[in-house]
Amino acid sequence: MIVSPSLLSADFGNLARDIEMINHSKAQMLHLDVMDGVFVPNISFGFPVMKYVQQLCKKPLDVHLMIVEPQKFVSQVRDCGAEIMNVHLEACNHLDRVVQQIHDAGMKAGVTINPATPVCLLRDIVAQLDLVLLMSVNPGFGGQQFIPNTLNKVRELKALLSEKNSHAVIEVDGGVNAETGKLLAEAGADILVAGNYVFKAQDPIAAIDTLVNL
Repeated sequence: MIVSPSLLSADFGNLARDIEMINHSKAQMLHLDVMDGVFVPNISFGFPVMKYVQQLCKKPLDVHLMIVEPQKFVSQVRDCGAEIMNVHLEACNHLDRVVQQIHDAGMKAGVTINPATPVCLLRDIVAQLDLVLLMSVNPGFGGQQFIPNTLNKVRELKALLSEKNSHAVIEVDGGVNAETGKLLAEAGADILVAGNYVFKAQDPIAAIDTLVNL
């Protein structure tokens, strides 16, 4: 299993320490949740923090924009070293165009859908995507409980990707731990985003190992 720990749950007073832990772990990516207080009811961090993370982190950056009008920031996200730029379907009036902009900037393109958004709305875009992120909590805050219906959405998305011959991988974010992670792996998820389960653990590297070995 690919594991992408969520920086949102890190200790921002000891950010260098926590990123160094990620560097020495088996985590394959680092997930950055950028929130604007408009699309979601919270504000997280912006480009100065992302540039700092880029300087320290040796793992690919998986940038998830929980913001309105993400198309305005494609070049800034690229310049912060993102390998993946992930935008919300719900935030993009012209999603096809945004996906093309991300690819033209040299990044992998991801699209996220919220818990109440049906998988079928991705039908006409999945063939162009590198990644689909299913939110298994309502976005905006860490530490929420996993929404069980996400398992059905993973299975439905897996079938859609096969039908459309899409090479996109399936990422899931929200309430991920050893128990929900096992269920998600069985359902067909490829990448697990984990925040509190990793950064609040007594042994974060062991927590990451547990998810990697699912």
